[in-house]
Amino acid sequence: MTDATMRAVAVLPGKANSLHLREVPRPRVDDIRAGRGALVDVIRVGACGTDREIVEALFGTAPAGDDFLIIGHENLGRVADVGENVPGWLRPGALVVATVRRPGRSIYDRIGMPDMTTDEPNERGINRLHGFLGEAYVDDAEFLVPLPDSLEAVGVLLEPLSIAEKGIRQAVDIQRRLRVWQPTRAAVLGAGTIGLLTALVLRLRGVEVTVYSRRPAPYRNSELLDAIGARYLSSADNSLDDLARVAGPLDLIVDASGFSPLALGAARVVATNGVLVLVSVTSGDTTAELPTDVINQGFVLGNKVMVGTVNSHRDDFVTGVEDLLRAEAFYPGWLSRLITTRVNGLEGFDEMVTHLESDRDAIKVVVEVAASGAGPSRS
Repeated sequence: MTDATMRAVAVLPGKANSLHLREVPRPRVDDIRAGRGALVDVIRVGACGTDREIVEALFGTAPAGDDFLIIGHENLGRVADVGENVPGWLRPGALVVATVRRPGRSIYDRIGMPDMTTDEPNERGINRLHGFLGEAYVDDAEFLVPLPDSLEAVGVLLEPLSIAEKGIRQAVDIQRRLRVWQPTRAAVLGAGTIGLLTALVLRLRGVEVTVYSRRPAPYRNSELLDAIGARYLSSADNSLDDLARVAGPLDLIVDASGFSPLALGAARVVATNGVLVLVSVTSGDTTAELPTDVINQGFVLGNKVMVGTVNSHRDDFVTGVEDLLRAEAFYPGWLSRLITTRVNGLEGFDEMVTHLESDRDAIKVVVEVAASGAGPSRS
């Protein structure tokens, strides 16, 4: 490796289990036009089910001109160098997280809403753009979000938190039609990283929250929910009707389960004037029988809404920074408990995949890009 190159973890899109460590050109500030570039040294990168599915070749597209894709979209880094036309706050040493989507050609892209694009999305580490699981990256200042140094230990959670922020924001935006809508009771389906962070955001807003997931309590995730004053119900012992009876009426249900029969089945138990937000992406071919007449009648007569949401806007990242700070103030140490599994160094990419595939106790797996040594540590 030379000063002009660096290491990164990549796949050959369309080829299963092709994850590998490779030498690639080191990015430079002037890769971004008009002096708006910022070179960022990566501190750590989070890994999730999306990364696992890219490794399995279920999706993922290489950038034009390359046959490989650098993966990793959950990121945290420090600015190393900047162009002459970046904003004043963006200086070497600044702690930043980069957003994931980049503008395409649709009207939504042109008005600054690439998360709502009608084009094939450009997503760093996922689709047509290289990601962040390397030693450095360069980006336009427009797509970087600053964090205070106090959040260095947990800032890698900002990208998944932004997904929760957008889902809840979308529900609130839609319900402006009701003028006085204010959710008081909510259910979150699924107790993985997104489910836990969604519960956190709702609790920070004073909402009574019940998380409904498969694994019986007690275990780490249910204990984390108890620590923020949320209820936990296991689907092994409780039906959706039980959920509605114990926790309802449910003004808001957010699905982060990854199981489509549960997500769509929840349409039956959302309350009058309620919203069902679908966050999890299900890429399989699961089918299920549902009481469609009951669901249809309930939605029509009850003015209910079902909405899908994907990715997030820069505003959701900014709101996420505020909520990270509030969480650290109200629930000290809670966020750090989500980071259960650390892999030291880019050379640990195989260990990262192993944890994603088979470690049922892992909540958030992160790769410590700047770390030396090898092997995971558990906290």
